[in-house]
Amino acid sequence: MPHLFRLLGAFVAVAVGIGLVGAGLVIPLAGATGGAAQSTAEGFNNLDDEFTATALAQQSKIYSSDGKLLATPYDANRIVVPLSKISKTMQQAQIAIEDSRFYEHGGIDVRGTTRALVSNVSSGQTQGGSSITQQYVKLMLQEKAVREDDQEAAQAAVEQTYSRKLQELKYALNVEKTHTKDQILSGYLNLALYGDQAYGVEAAAKHFFSKHASELNLSESATLAGVVQSPSRLNPRTNPEEVQERRDLVINRMQSLGMVTPAQADAAKAKSVKSTLKIKENEGGTCSKAVDPYFCNYVIQYLRQMPELGPDPDARMQAINTGGFTIKTTLRRSWQKNLKQELTERVPAGTERFGSAAAMIEPGTGKVRAIAQTSTYKVGLKKASTRYSEQAWSVPAQYGGTNGFAIGSTAKMFALVAALEKGKPMESTINTPAGTQATFMPKQFNSKCTTNSPWVVANAEKAVGGPMTMRQATKMSVNTSFAQLASDIGSCRIPKVMAKMGLTDGYGLPYGLNYNGGVKTKDEYAVSNLVLGSDSSTPLQLASSYATLAADGKYCPPNPIESITTANGTKMKIKPPACKQVMDKDIARGVTDLLTETMTPGGTANAMVLDNGRQAAAKTGTTDNNKQSWFAGFTKQLSTAVWVGSPIREYEMTGVNIGGQFYPKVYGGTIAGPIWKEVMDDASEGMAKKRFTKPSKEVINGDMRSIPDVTGMGPTQAKEKLEKAGFKATEGSQVNSNAQAGAVAYTQPTGQALKGTTVTMYISNGVPPYTPPPAPTTTQAPAPTTTQAPAPSTTRSSSSTSRPSSSTTRSTTTSRPSATRSTPTPRQTGTRPNGNGNGGNTND
Repeated sequence: MPHLFRLLGAFVAVAVGIGLVGAGLVIPLAGATGGAAQSTAEGFNNLDDEFTATALAQQSKIYSSDGKLLATPYDANRIVVPLSKISKTMQQAQIAIEDSRFYEHGGIDVRGTTRALVSNVSSGQTQGGSSITQQYVKLMLQEKAVREDDQEAAQAAVEQTYSRKLQELKYALNVEKTHTKDQILSGYLNLALYGDQAYGVEAAAKHFFSKHASELNLSESATLAGVVQSPSRLNPRTNPEEVQERRDLVINRMQSLGMVTPAQADAAKAKSVKSTLKIKENEGGTCSKAVDPYFCNYVIQYLRQMPELGPDPDARMQAINTGGFTIKTTLRRSWQKNLKQELTERVPAGTERFGSAAAMIEPGTGKVRAIAQTSTYKVGLKKASTRYSEQAWSVPAQYGGTNGFAIGSTAKMFALVAALEKGKPMESTINTPAGTQATFMPKQFNSKCTTNSPWVVANAEKAVGGPMTMRQATKMSVNTSFAQLASDIGSCRIPKVMAKMGLTDGYGLPYGLNYNGGVKTKDEYAVSNLVLGSDSSTPLQLASSYATLAADGKYCPPNPIESITTANGTKMKIKPPACKQVMDKDIARGVTDLLTETMTPGGTANAMVLDNGRQAAAKTGTTDNNKQSWFAGFTKQLSTAVWVGSPIREYEMTGVNIGGQFYPKVYGGTIAGPIWKEVMDDASEGMAKKRFTKPSKEVINGDMRSIPDVTGMGPTQAKEKLEKAGFKATEGSQVNSNAQAGAVAYTQPTGQALKGTTVTMYISNGVPPYTPPPAPTTTQAPAPTTTQAPAPSTTRSSSSTSRPSSSTTRSTTTSRPSATRSTPTPRQTGTRPNGNGNGGNTND
């Protein structure tokens, strides 16, 4: 020990002299004298030297909200083994690349550290100087901090500061006193991260090479030893080329140290890293063995983004892997099982080309109650299929999912929100172009949210066209009406609504962005995406957006985590994603009221009425040529989005056999709708039957205001008065009037109008209106008076027959056929929804 402290004193003196300690760490004592060095050494001697190792990883457990065990993640990602169970070549490889003088120094390799310091100063590069003992200390401190739920200490264990480095050095000396070299090396090899969340060399050997650590050969040992430097970047599975360069560096270092012969080195380098890998994907306890692997993966990816678990994703994964946490999720296991069953019964996993997925969200909280899909979870697939998938179809890519699928006419909901927010009443009329299709020109839309060429929008209904109310257009999902609506309100209002309601594409980019050469163009949107849902999203995101309406305009980001409890029973303080009121409650209620129309007779969702009179609102969606179909709807307590389509390629769902049932065409109400109804009825059982709050008269009929009488005022004064009352004012032509010349003669309109209406002021020219003279009076001789006998008495039948009897039908009235809803046969659809067009134009 005296020898070690003399070496330490020399090290500190050198560190103070050049202003550095460790690998590139700057201290504020550059140029200090020997007295300063002596002071630093004394301070070092006063540091705490009591180092206590903690027990290694405990598995975490993931539960559903109703107490069902879902997964024990990463149980096999650390398997603690003694040094005798680790091949000699693995031990040598790790020592060679990390600390070649490990068995010679006393915990602090002064020679290696000083060499690193000098190299850093002379070359401007950063060269590591930490011994294996120091690295073991750092990993163990971090492990202990995470286990004790001390995030500050976990961060301090790895931060690049002078004080942390000195404390680490002091602990290293203590470890050298209390542990043998073999114990230290064994602890390090069981602690280190080797990539792909494999902690410890035994787990890494099994994961990457499907063998035990005792069986690792020279090439495999050097591969693993090399990745410790940067396990995220140097991942053999994802970056084998760079890993191979690092492996060869390790082997060359072993040769230079005399650990292997040149012949052995050449033989070990002869094979590529990629050819040696035999990755084992299904370790026990990972998500692949979970009750629902897709939900398990979603939860893990969500946890990786929670700052409460660590400073970065790798640290958070280490906490999950080793912390012994009890993680309670928001999942309702019974709902999930029923959702999975309904999906697979209607779209069996073996169905060629097609699949189905769905998500259920709780409005007002964002709690994810269920996600499911028809495929079977399988990792390492070389070819994607509808039967097997590693990706979740129901969640976005950042959580292990996909970019999603084109959402079709479910996108029309966002246009309704935009229209009502602009002040357009629910009962207002859309001047829909007549005919089965209409052509819209680029200039009809906002320049940043338009089309590059004339846009032909089609409807399947031959009788559709002409003026109709927003309620009618929503009920029948009329494409041309919604295209015209986007033009009327300003198409760029729609992506703003989508953004605040949480709708993005599956990659997290704004929904609806235009494509330029296959790449999304920033801040430029395709109007077909915005109006008819040609862009892609996922069931989770769509269900969450629709839940905003159910929560009276409050958007809550999806959240699968209820609580996290540490190994010692302490409930972790976690901050759920914040909910935000993103629209006026009255607007949300108005759009909800419009969406209830789709479930009335004649509506596209009329066969999906929930049991026992439970109120719901919904929207169907089908993309061009019936390639993807959706059903999104909600009650006050639950929002669900169901997708049916092709996850591999956009096959047309026309003339197809799915689950033993032939479908001429698949619409949103064909398969997705019945699935939605079944799972919503099941989940809602026992819940209170809550009704939607009706919107105000202002939202229904608009903000009708009295137009001030400005007759006789000057145009400037009149304009100010009209604008103060909430109108826009413009001058019209001059007219004859009794008003003073230059004053307002009259306005058009008069009486009442919607707030924001443009009122035209007609200006007097000072010329009184022309009044025609009265007709001339002529005097004529009176006609001679003739006396006649009274007419004979008659019956009053002529007077009674002049008026039709009450039983007579008026010819001007057309009787409306009664709308009946046929009950669908089991596993079949309701009524055929409306519409099919091009460019994502299907009405449904």
